[in-house]
Amino acid sequence: MVTAPLVNTVGRAAKYVRMSTEHQRYSTENQADAIGKYARRNNLSIVKTFVDYGKSGLRLSSRLALLELLREVQSGKAEFEVILVYDVSRWGRFQDADESAYYEYVCKRAGVLVHYCAEQFENDGSVSSALLKTIKRSMAGEYSRELSVKVFAGQSRLVELGFRQGGWAGFGLRRQLLDGEGRIKGLLRYGEEKSIQTDRVVLIPGPEEELIIVREIFALFTSKAMSEMGIAQHLNEKGILTDRGRAWTRGGIHSLLTNPKYIGTNIFNRKSYKLSKKTVTNPPAMWIQRDDAFEGIVSKTVFAKAQQLVAARATRKTDEEMLDSLRRLWAQHGRLTAPLINHDRSTPCVAAFMKRFKYLTRAYDLIGYRASRNYKYAEAIPALNRHLCDLCAIITVTLRSFGATVQEQGSENLLLVNGQFSMAVKVCYCNDSRSGPRWYVHLDRRPQPDVTIAARLKPGNVAILDYYLFPSVDRLTRRLSLSAENEQALDVYRFDNLDFFLSLAKRTLVHKS
Repeated sequence: MVTAPLVNTVGRAAKYVRMSTEHQRYSTENQADAIGKYARRNNLSIVKTFVDYGKSGLRLSSRLALLELLREVQSGKAEFEVILVYDVSRWGRFQDADESAYYEYVCKRAGVLVHYCAEQFENDGSVSSALLKTIKRSMAGEYSRELSVKVFAGQSRLVELGFRQGGWAGFGLRRQLLDGEGRIKGLLRYGEEKSIQTDRVVLIPGPEEELIIVREIFALFTSKAMSEMGIAQHLNEKGILTDRGRAWTRGGIHSLLTNPKYIGTNIFNRKSYKLSKKTVTNPPAMWIQRDDAFEGIVSKTVFAKAQQLVAARATRKTDEEMLDSLRRLWAQHGRLTAPLINHDRSTPCVAAFMKRFKYLTRAYDLIGYRASRNYKYAEAIPALNRHLCDLCAIITVTLRSFGATVQEQGSENLLLVNGQFSMAVKVCYCNDSRSGPRWYVHLDRRPQPDVTIAARLKPGNVAILDYYLFPSVDRLTRRLSLSAENEQALDVYRFDNLDFFLSLAKRTLVHKS
């Protein structure tokens, strides 16, 4: 620990603290206490605080407070000249030590220095300081790698004992909470997590009406030869929703038909997402499996038959074979659409074409087909998702800077503010039409948020044009169509920016008289 004050260190400082899931030594209170003592010794006044609660140090993208700090530093409008951090690991456990160094360099380039308050060296730019920082950064990354191995070993052991490791139960199943002695404590609802480390979670069959539907899905697929898309449409026409209150899709049916949990098998590590890297699908040899871990819903015979049918339909086709199936479908119907492709059992689904050719329109171009509808929207989806992610991050950071609490409610674009009202965030694609640009807004009904923020993109879909705020109490139609000029009944919801809405969530300190 540095005991002597730094030479000529007088000024304003910002405090950055990060709490992940580690032990008490890294609690925000302990970090703040150590940083406060350091500031007093070095005659620094802390004028701003940035806090990341429950965030891993592996990725910058999930650490909204550090992102906001870096943005403020780079803007040149920072009200501080020094950033105080507990130690090198709180700045980040990045797997590439150069990434941690880069973010510190960004601050230094802007004239803002980073001080590590609990380290044994002064961050003064000397050779010894640079060497120690490099070692510390590598040690921080290695700690995460070692911890990942230990956590995976522990999770694998629990799976082999029949306990559930993460994720929602799925349609027809429920998560049951057990204490350390195996006694039943109750059911966990969607979004709930266990609060005691020694508690365990197991899967059990859900309500009888859901069990009947699960068995019907397998029967339609194995005995009636109905396609996955056909089953999804069949359920949607009957008004049956998924366990998350949404309409069924081909992907949802496929996931249900291929998941061994419906025969009581506990499987872990089908996919890996270690150290915040890209998700990878693991081969069966890497799966951690426990048969008969809990009561199954369908028989093993029916499940095995379903897997045979799925495997038979999943035979890999060459690019030319896939294109030939499109040509045949085009000749048969005189046109091509996504529903036609998904319904035809001899043609790979739309998702398969997009995975192979990236865009469905590219497959169309290769066979000489010109679609009447505009498919630019599908090709713009990755950019739309980036816009949505950025907008949610900005809203979250701004609200928290006002003192509001913000929590994700099952997805990153559905937020709960101050524990009082829910908010859905949407980004609306700008469609070119003969009558001018047009935007479509789909208002959610299940679950129905209290407020929907719809950001319209400018023509070209590169930047945001304006915002519409739709309260649920006004009971608008589910699908809204917006043009460049709208009726007053719609434009009353329009705002050039979000200042007005964000100020509504600002915490107000009430003084007693």
